[in-house]
Amino acid sequence: MMRYLFALSFAAQALLAPAMAAEFGTKEEAVAMVKRVKAQFKKDGPETTFKAVSDKTTKAYHDRDLYPFIYHLTGAQKGVNVAHGARPALIGKNLIDLKDQDGKYLIREMLDLANGPGHGWVDYKWPNPITNKIEDKSSYIEKLGDYFVGVGIYRQ
Repeated sequence: MMRYLFALSFAAQALLAPAMAAEFGTKEEAVAMVKRVKAQFKKDGPETTFKAVSDKTTKAYHDRDLYPFIYHLTGAQKGVNVAHGARPALIGKNLIDLKDQDGKYLIREMLDLANGPGHGWVDYKWPNPITNKIEDKSSYIEKLGDYFVGVGIYRQ
């Protein structure tokens, strides 16, 4: 009887895991979304791209818990958010001194990554737009001219 229950439990987990995983974006999907933002930026320029990223009805940039964000990379505007797919209230704010709940300067780390190797992953804590809870997040960052673009996944 115990073996039967164990086997049944294992089978249920195996069947439900893919369905649960589909609720959340993957690293590959985050990277692909960054590439879409970069392609639009190259084709249409900054203003059109910023508007599309910040417009929640633009399906290419709003998929489950995946959304892009864009910040100024250099100069007097360094650290200013210019587009945000989940929190439009951040647009226009300089967040260079923003810390997550563990005290990590996440925007500074993203700026350093974009100004250094030009791309990579940053781990931090951030509010999940679906659950409204602070969760562990990893964001893929790429340099985008005078900006950087990022898309993150919430680590389950």
